Amino acid sequence: MPASTTKPTRIAVLADSDTRWKWGALTSHRIAPREDAQGPLALSGFLLRGRATPTPRQLAEVGVHADSLREVTAVEFLRAMAEEEYDVVVVALVGGGVQAVLHGLKRVWEGREKRPVVVTGYVGVVYEKLADGLLLRHGADLVLANSRQDADRFRAVYEGVGADASSVTEVALPFLGGAAYEGEHDPYTVVFAVQPSVPDSRKDRTYLLNRLIRHARLHPEREVLLKLRSKPGEHTTHIEEQPYQKLVQRLDPPANFRLVYGNMGDVLDRTDLLVTISSTAALESLHRRIPTVVLTDLGVREVLGNHHFVGSGCLASWDQLDAGHRPVADAEWVARQGVVADGSYETAFDAARERIAKLLARPGGLAPLTPYYTPATAPGYLPGILARHHLGPDGSPLPGAPAHDREPGPVRQIVRRAARGAYRHGVQRVAPVIRRMGEL
Repeated sequence: MPASTTKPTRIAVLADSDTRWKWGALTSHRIAPREDAQGPLALSGFLLRGRATPTPRQLAEVGVHADSLREVTAVEFLRAMAEEEYDVVVVALVGGGVQAVLHGLKRVWEGREKRPVVVTGYVGVVYEKLADGLLLRHGADLVLANSRQDADRFRAVYEGVGADASSVTEVALPFLGGAAYEGEHDPYTVVFAVQPSVPDSRKDRTYLLNRLIRHARLHPEREVLLKLRSKPGEHTTHIEEQPYQKLVQRLDPPANFRLVYGNMGDVLDRTDLLVTISSTAALESLHRRIPTVVLTDLGVREVLGNHHFVGSGCLASWDQLDAGHRPVADAEWVARQGVVADGSYETAFDAARERIAKLLARPGGLAPLTPYYTPATAPGYLPGILARHHLGPDGSPLPGAPAHDREPGPVRQIVRRAARGAYRHGVQRVAPVIRRMGEL
């Protein structure tokens, strides 16, 4: 049947930050049934209201078009899921948010003959809170693992607590792509990809900046770029209390040093050496076979996340880079990380697509969602998680939940925007000052 006459696959994505919107939106395109790859896909975006709600600039940087996009509370999203028809719902939230939404969806879909397939997963590599994050995601029809290694670990956790592990589905990182690296550019370009929360101290960030600037001075023939995630006042998945933009103002970088924003893929198009602490940008770079370095200057530590790259062949220090070191990634390690640099990326999502197609075609529809955590299995943990999203133990809205029975009017929308702006200012500007004063 021609794509133009095929009924669109309707996918809803709920995300709480720019990076999770990017993951959820791109994942939707990867997991849509094969006939939708070049045909109709109706994508509805829902942005969970909070400190990290993406700005228009951040959404544009992702570069994924949605047919509709709206900002919601968890309760408003659940109401939309009760009233609107979708085939697939992608929940791209932090673990506690996923768990709350799963319980809420279970309630709003009670008694429904057919319900959407629910998909969740992780934005990048999983190097902390493995059991906690996984069990908070349990209950979705598909829990996507971005690599063979993660799939094995996910199943082991679920089976270890006696939970159903059949939802674990191996895929790859959805934002990989771009042309493979074919040789040095003119000028040779070094890119340091920063992270909002790692490292978090002013001292460590200033050290990294000084080393990057020193590298630029040692190699005036090179272009040295500081790739930033967000502009001042914007939030990403994590709070950034010491923005590099402010720190660099106190330094005196040479002319071949620049700050850049924009889509990571566009920056990688001109990159000859990608340097980071532990960003998923390293995996994007490795996918394209670009020489990639994960810094050891601040140690190889779990708190930094660079311990994940042990065995990769990418660990190195600024001293080594200044001396001309070019790392060579370990092929076996790369193959286990969902990087798929061997050319098989186009088939990496086949298993997920086939599983979704089978679930949508199941006679009689799907069984109710069954999260591992319930009021019986986690009575001291689950109610608090649900309450943070104004939901009761049964997944229903608590009394007084914001706008649980109506759409917000124009005045309420204006007040919300003003309150959110004030909250972001408090988190970004005021709170760090207070903390610093407390350390005096």
